[in-house]
Amino acid sequence: MAELRFNPLTKDWVMIASHRQNRPQMPKDWCPFCPNPDNDKIKETYDVMKYDNDFPALSQNPPVPDDVATGIYQTKPGYGKCEVILYSPEHTTTLPELEVSHIKKLVDLWQDRFTELSKDEKIKYVFIFENRGEVVGVTMPHPHGQIYGYSYIPKKIELELESSKEHFEKTGNCLICDMLKEEINFKQRVIIENEHFITFLPFYSEYPYGVYIGAKRHMQNLADFTEDEKAALADILKKTVGMLDSLFDYKFPYMMCMHQSPVNSEDTSDYYHFHIEFFPPMRSKDKQKFNASSETGVWAHCNTTAPEVVSNELRGAYDKFMNSDLAKNW
Repeated sequence: MAELRFNPLTKDWVMIASHRQNRPQMPKDWCPFCPNPDNDKIKETYDVMKYDNDFPALSQNPPVPDDVATGIYQTKPGYGKCEVILYSPEHTTTLPELEVSHIKKLVDLWQDRFTELSKDEKIKYVFIFENRGEVVGVTMPHPHGQIYGYSYIPKKIELELESSKEHFEKTGNCLICDMLKEEINFKQRVIIENEHFITFLPFYSEYPYGVYIGAKRHMQNLADFTEDEKAALADILKKTVGMLDSLFDYKFPYMMCMHQSPVNSEDTSDYYHFHIEFFPPMRSKDKQKFNASSETGVWAHCNTTAPEVVSNELRGAYDKFMNSDLAKNW
């Protein structure tokens, strides 16, 4: 079964992909993402690579939904695309261990796949993300992220678009541009800055270490990036993840979520703005932050730390990373 089912309470779609439940655990001595002459899909080495997901939740040739729809319960085909983006041929390498020039190739590939998936008029949103660490359910240590092309605009993006449009209609300004100006002026929550991007801990951070990366120039998506901006994004990604890893001296788990404008939809160029949100599930070195009833049941989040205080901790971790051998190997 692979289909979309509509939740009439939240006006959002849910992917039902029961075929993924029985996807196999990979043997410890075999990785499908490592170059190997015996690997049918990846025989030769690569720098970065697009790999079609072997167990996709969405498909460009989806099956007909089950005959379970009623008056208020709607279904539609699980149309879309699921891709895996391989960061490196090395099995255990992570973003901070890659040179900026290599990460720039990753950004180039993200841009290329965003543009290519946008050509499918049935796709309305292209979501680029990375899940990192066993705590967030990752079973494959090989460095990789994913791309989902949805046939609908996910609810959180829909809410961001509504808020951004409302702010633009009231002020004539982009909401995220104004947020970044306030963060830069306030200074205390800004962790890292280069010519084109800042990494900061938002005023309203839901997670203790939930930093954002914001583009200084008003741009909607990766297709708008210049070569300099792609190189700058590579630079700040290495520094941001390196900072997180330096917090407690281990590879810090996180969910990295790239927020961009919808595709094949309403023009949002006046009011929507590219940014990346991190959701690290740890609240200390050995304690996980769980989304309990308040967060999960009614989306009422509680952060037990003040962003202004944690920002100092993150700046200390950033300084530590910048003095490390990984930073010296720029």
